[in-house]
Amino acid sequence: MPQNYQFDKTDFRIINLLLEDANLAYTSIAEKAFVSNGTVHVRMEKLKRLGVVQGSQLKVDYHKLGWDITAFIGIYLDKSSLYDEAVSALEAIPEVVNLHYTTGSYSIFAKIICKDTNHLREVLNEKIQKVGGIQRTETFISLEERLNRPLLLD
Repeated sequence: MPQNYQFDKTDFRIINLLLEDANLAYTSIAEKAFVSNGTVHVRMEKLKRLGVVQGSQLKVDYHKLGWDITAFIGIYLDKSSLYDEAVSALEAIPEVVNLHYTTGSYSIFAKIICKDTNHLREVLNEKIQKVGGIQRTETFISLEERLNRPLLLD
């Protein structure tokens, strides 16, 4: 696949339909995007090969399963050269569900999900704070997630 592949409205329509419902069958996508089933199949294969589409995910409401704390952790590193090592260690912590390399005050911004405040304390003290290269952290507990949506494309 050439690096200069030009995405068009059909690609974006297919992506948007799957962002709204990843369970849609190719026949439904074709019908809604006004293209053939073959077109959807070929486009999806191209999007996968290009790395644009990287599988699909199941969206779970962790609160309904008893995981009641979502927190964001601003992580300060001793040195920026320790980033890769710190990220590798953080990736091994199951409660860490999202990591970002950031500008500004923090080197890393992480999202974690915990069962309760005791579990949060344990994750912070026994796991995250013990990662080599982490100088200190700042924790923000989410009181409510009002919006979590995909970016629809034009």
